[in-house]
Amino acid sequence: MRSVLSATLMVVANIFVVPGASAQAQLTAPTTAGAKPKVVTTVPIRPAMQKPEETANAMAQAERLALQSDLAWVGQYNGAITGDVSERMVAAIKEFQKARGGKPTGVLNPQERGILADTAKRRQDSVGWKIVTDPGTGVRLGIPSKLTPQQTSDANGAKWTSSTGTIQIQLARRKEANPTTAKLAEREKKEPGRNIDYTVVKPDFFVLSGLQGLKKFYLRGTFRGDEVRILTILYDQATENTVEPVVIAMSSAFNAFPTGAQVAGPPPRKTVEYGTGIVVSDDGAIVTDRQVTDECLAVTIGGYGNADRIAEDKGHDLALLRIYGARGLKPLNLTGGASKTALDLTGISDPQSQGGGAAVSSVKATVAQIGGGNDVALSPPPALGFSGAAAIDADGKFAGIALLKPVLVAGPANATPAQATLVPADTVRDFLKANGVNASGGSSDAKASVVRVICVRK
Repeated sequence: MRSVLSATLMVVANIFVVPGASAQAQLTAPTTAGAKPKVVTTVPIRPAMQKPEETANAMAQAERLALQSDLAWVGQYNGAITGDVSERMVAAIKEFQKARGGKPTGVLNPQERGILADTAKRRQDSVGWKIVTDPGTGVRLGIPSKLTPQQTSDANGAKWTSSTGTIQIQLARRKEANPTTAKLAEREKKEPGRNIDYTVVKPDFFVLSGLQGLKKFYLRGTFRGDEVRILTILYDQATENTVEPVVIAMSSAFNAFPTGAQVAGPPPRKTVEYGTGIVVSDDGAIVTDRQVTDECLAVTIGGYGNADRIAEDKGHDLALLRIYGARGLKPLNLTGGASKTALDLTGISDPQSQGGGAAVSSVKATVAQIGGGNDVALSPPPALGFSGAAAIDADGKFAGIALLKPVLVAGPANATPAQATLVPADTVRDFLKANGVNASGGSSDAKASVVRVICVRK
């Protein structure tokens, strides 16, 4: 437990290394005037490692929070879930990669990120993880409802326990004159039967951990005015492997004095933003994410040049682009098949998130439902750059377009919107038909039909 608690203090900046292709620089020997230069050697020039701030800017705060949370749930990360880039976070990514037999690069490729999210979600589901608001105190906290199904509460707090009492979660409130976190921590240390092995005291909260009788315990407390609120988690040592990832999540989710729903907009748009487009006609029509191409000074299609945005559907966040004079385009066959929930998303990651430049890749995802003209939730969300990717079902048929949605970073903890949605095939076809694009023919090879979309803003 010492390593769990030390994370509240140890969040330090570090570097994510994204591998890239090397270039060749030719060195020539001096020659006399008019003589042909002679090449004497070639030296590979490798791109510089990314600076920490460049890496941090490559991921939105909400993405880093989700990454740390998922790593914690699979037992690789025991740090504070703050969204800050840290040595601990990079090490956790490498451990996750090594555990799967992969190369420990410290940067997850789209397939690895999808597997991580899927595994974390299964762990959350297995313990019944949910965010609740205690009606007596108004405290917002995360509870493993399957591990602690029995609940009692009164005006002074609440308690959740397992059927055998091996796991207990206690939420307490009390009044205290002129409290400080230092005084509160000292008082809690003196509770009978407690053996403290770790203490953190900050101006706005304190943390204790150790043994209480034969149980391990974790305690986090804070105050506002004369009101003190404390969360205590006790669990048998035999349950440590199951409970400790939950303890990390509970510590990060604990909001002793929530201020209610706050209005928050999406993160600021990037100066350069990358997405994926699908070629839908051999004369240069491309369908993509409207938000990726919004407010751009210029839109470029990787390998083809500038594009014009000629139509949009604000209701479904679709945009229609057109490039001129391009040859060899391979439009995708958009004929849909039967509704499926298991999909392959084919797209191109943001260059900050992958090696291999503009390499096309595919990741697995599932949806709750398909059809009916309504966008549906998509899980796990694909990597940055995949917004606009082609979704292909198990029969090789076009199922729709995957869109990444900006995530609100404020508001109720249990009201986070889906990070990705699927625009169903019927909606895409209707949009194209309304704008004079006949998408009935084409190739079934999605990898040959997707392109990188680059937006440059002010």
